[in-house]
Amino acid sequence: MTRNLLLISNSTNAGEEYLLWPRNYIRDFFNRYSVQKALFIPYAGINLTGISVEKSFDLYEEKVQKIFAELGFELHSIHREPDPEKAVGRAEAIVIGGGNTFHLTKMMHEFGIMEPIRRRVHQGIPYAGWSAGANVACPTMKTTNDMPVSEPPSFSCLNLIPFQINPHYLDANPAGHAGETREQRILEFLQVNREITVAGLREGCLLTVNDHAMSLTGPRRLRVFRYGEEPREYSAADNLDFLLK
Repeated sequence: MTRNLLLISNSTNAGEEYLLWPRNYIRDFFNRYSVQKALFIPYAGINLTGISVEKSFDLYEEKVQKIFAELGFELHSIHREPDPEKAVGRAEAIVIGGGNTFHLTKMMHEFGIMEPIRRRVHQGIPYAGWSAGANVACPTMKTTNDMPVSEPPSFSCLNLIPFQINPHYLDANPAGHAGETREQRILEFLQVNREITVAGLREGCLLTVNDHAMSLTGPRRLRVFRYGEEPREYSAADNLDFLLK
C-alpha cells in the first residue's frame, strides 16, 4: 500500500503565527516528493463570522496560499474548480486544512471526493492535513472535537490509516469543570467501537506515514487507547508501525 502522509495535530501553537511551528515539516515533506503545486480542500474553514461560507473559503485559501508561497509551493483551492473530482485526479498533492470536521466531511461526501482522494493517495501523491484534515484521514470522523454544525450523509472518511486520531488531545481537566475529560470521551467511543484504536495527538506534534512505517515528531507523547487496556504513551523515539497493521 502506497501512502505518504503528514498528519498534524494543530495549525497554531498559543502565541504563534498561523502554521508557524509545522512550516519546516510541511516544506521538507513536499520537497521530498518534488511537489510544486498542491490542491487545497478548504471546506472545514467556516469559523469566520459575518461573511458567506464561500467567501470564507476564499479567505482561507488566501491565508494558506501565502504561507505555502513562502515555502516555495503553489496552492490552489478546490472550491474554485467546476469539477472537484477531476481536480483531485490532476493533483500533485492534497492539503486539507483544519476547522469544523462535520462541515468538511459533509462537503467531501457531497462533492464526491472521498474515494478519489483515497485513490490518488494510494497512487503515491502526498497528503498533508492538520486538525480536521488529520481527522478525515482516519476511517471515520467520530473522534473529532467539533460541534456538529452540519450533518454529513456519513461519518466515514478517507481510511488512509486504520486507527482514529483525536487531534488537539488534552490531558487537563480545568478547575471548576464538571464535564468529561478528553480521555473519558475517548473511552466512551471505545465502549461502542471496541475494535478501533484511538491515538491522542497532542498539540505541537505530528505523525508522518510512509507506506507501512510511521513516526511521531514533537515534544509531547502520543497517547494510545484500546478497548479493555490501560492507555499507553509513546515518544518520538518509539516504533509506531504497529498502529498501521
